[in-house]
Amino acid sequence: MTTDGEAGAVTDAPVDGPTAAADDAVPDESADTTMVDGSAAPEASPDGVTAPDDTADGAAASDGEAAEAGEAAEAGEPADPWGAFAPEPGRPATRVRLLAGRVGRVLSHEWTLAALGSLALAAVMTWPTLRYPTATIPEDIWDPTLQAWEISWAGHALAHDPLHVWNSNAFYPEQYSYAFSDTLLGYAPAGMIGSGAVAAVVRYNIMYVLVAALTFFGAYALVRQLGATRVAAAVAGAAFGYAPWRLGQGGHMHVLSTGGIALALAMLARGHGWSLKDGYRPDKVRPGWAVAGWLVAGWQMTLGFGIGLPFAYVLAGTVIVAIAAWGLRRGRDPIRPRLLIFDAAGIVAFILLAATMAYPYFKVAAAHPEAKRSWAEVALYSPPLRGFLIAPPESMPWGHAHAAARAALPWAPEMALLPGFTLIGLAVAGLVFSIWTLRQRLLLAVGVVVSLVLAMGSEGPADGAYTYHLLYDVLPGFQGLRTSGRLVVWTTLLLAILAAGTVAELGRRGREVLTGDRVPGRPETLWRLATVIPLILVLAEGLNHTPHPVVPKGPAALATAQPPVLVLPSDQLTDENVMLWSTDRFPKMVNGGSGFTPTRQAQVREAMKSFPDPTSVQTLRELGVKTVIVLRSRVAGTPYEGSVYGVVDGLDVTREEAGDAVIFTIQ
Repeated sequence: MTTDGEAGAVTDAPVDGPTAAADDAVPDESADTTMVDGSAAPEASPDGVTAPDDTADGAAASDGEAAEAGEAAEAGEPADPWGAFAPEPGRPATRVRLLAGRVGRVLSHEWTLAALGSLALAAVMTWPTLRYPTATIPEDIWDPTLQAWEISWAGHALAHDPLHVWNSNAFYPEQYSYAFSDTLLGYAPAGMIGSGAVAAVVRYNIMYVLVAALTFFGAYALVRQLGATRVAAAVAGAAFGYAPWRLGQGGHMHVLSTGGIALALAMLARGHGWSLKDGYRPDKVRPGWAVAGWLVAGWQMTLGFGIGLPFAYVLAGTVIVAIAAWGLRRGRDPIRPRLLIFDAAGIVAFILLAATMAYPYFKVAAAHPEAKRSWAEVALYSPPLRGFLIAPPESMPWGHAHAAARAALPWAPEMALLPGFTLIGLAVAGLVFSIWTLRQRLLLAVGVVVSLVLAMGSEGPADGAYTYHLLYDVLPGFQGLRTSGRLVVWTTLLLAILAAGTVAELGRRGREVLTGDRVPGRPETLWRLATVIPLILVLAEGLNHTPHPVVPKGPAALATAQPPVLVLPSDQLTDENVMLWSTDRFPKMVNGGSGFTPTRQAQVREAMKSFPDPTSVQTLRELGVKTVIVLRSRVAGTPYEGSVYGVVDGLDVTREEAGDAVIFTIQ
């Protein structure tokens, strides 16, 4: 500032060092409240600069100004002419302010924002799942109710009898019945909250949204670790989390639960100091992240083998390749002993978790040969190549348009596997326009082709003889998998990484252009908006028309019936509802729906077609069944319809009616 010649009249001018420095200055406590020598306030000199003057007119100056002037006088230096205009000195930091600063930094951190954004996006993209969470359920009232029971049973068993978690209340009197289908054991902590069918439905709906959020977040974290930009990582997360084919699997939470795959890979890459962009960097090694990655991978295995088993083999192959690569480059890429120790601990934990999950499945396979998937069954569900360009009916943009194409598929629910046209276009562009190196692009492209051919199952070259059929014959566990098409998970992830390279390169080229543009504002803003267009297009293809039917309520009699119980009618789908209804107290019951029908259960269902008669009642007595509940509203038109009007004279069986239910008690 400069004066205009009159005392007190001031005009603005740039202010440099002294004022700026005052912002960061540490306040001098000795000059806070006292004046120097008790003197009066200094008067203004003709040039507008205040200076100490013992003969002033008595006008009082502020304590701070007097102290500053007195110190300058004692030092023999002129007072700072701009001191009167400096800002108030900052207050010393307190514990509360430090804590608030740390909380603010955490809340504004990229990973916090990414996690919160993932949750908000999932709520929108899965809508209306959270609209009526106590009454409706996504997709249909069959498999989702089975999986709601799975989560509930896991929480109940681990809280009350963890040693018998695999012996569920369903499929009585079978052993290891919890392993009759893919479990969601990893969601057991959620299953410990609440009880009963309504709580099970609410829990399932919340988990349905969280599964989508984790899948987006996992892919985002992986692509960021590989070296792409935030927008590119968001595109990859959207492509992996909301690919159109996932809408067709809306009733299969174990298939949708893929977020742990991407997140584990991201953690392992970070722990080993590796990225696509920079390669291996020993200074970036974080052993703690490595062991965390192995633990997340183990948790992924607890969500089901349909997705987890191929993941385990991918991890095994990655470890073998990494060891071979290190052997070839030994001496140039030293490995820290601490990382090896953490890796060993993580791998042991992963193997133990995988073995714990595999054991009951091997027991089931030994006791129930009918659980094995024949090659003919695998072929029945194998998708043709065109299936990867066809969307399921739940897709808002493509569902109606692809109706005729779906009708031509032998089994559309497992064969409409479109990853997304925008994703495919970005991935193809990424072969020539990407931040990834040419070698990396080619390897990613090879991975896409290999995963695609394997996902085709028997529809692959030579009827899959040298592709999926080879895995089916050689690798343990593959004979228990019904659907090869679910390997599209890997096709989608690899396409997402390729697409992220394209989007990141698009942003890089744009920044280079704008660097030479001296016109600020609009060009840069428009370019930033343009780089978000791929994200919008990918999300648009993930919009859903998923039905949300009302969940049927169970009979009140089930809550008080003496177990073991049998509810009629009994079939694959109806029993899935009965399993949900049993979540109040989990009574032992013959009912149960899974990926296969145990022989003994099939025999009981056949015998019950004549219930109540001497043969059927004797069958139930041999099993130990105490109560049979017949549902009037459901039994009509089924082979069990006559049981409503059956005569129980001479059978030592009592009969009573309770609303929609007819209750038979076997003495």
